[in-house]
Amino acid sequence: MEFKNVSAQAKANIYFEGKVVSHGITLEDGTTKSFGIIYPGEYHFGTEAAERMDVTSGSCSVKIDGSEETAEYKEGSFFNIGANSGFTITVESGLFQYVCSYIKE
Repeated sequence: MEFKNVSAQAKANIYFEGKVVSHGITLEDGTTKSFGIIYPGEYHFGTEAAERMDVTSGSCSVKIDGSEETAEYKEGSFFNIGANSGFTITVESGLFQYVCSYIKE
């Protein structure tokens, strides 16, 4: 996945003692995305805007807040999270890499 003509935030967002690291970009049309890596572990994130998470490398399992089901995702797949929600992501091994698109509803 490649993005051209963007504004990039050089300072990383660092969560969970450095086990989740992301950078933000703004595209020409004003939409925003973040991309980064997640080390093995289990992490919970809340959402304000709806999100689409594209898996660019590795694999994970995800449980969306309010759901009883956990789903598996690997490179080339994606999952959606609604606005004002949250999810728990688990990476068993290796590095998980992603691109998160923020969706205006």
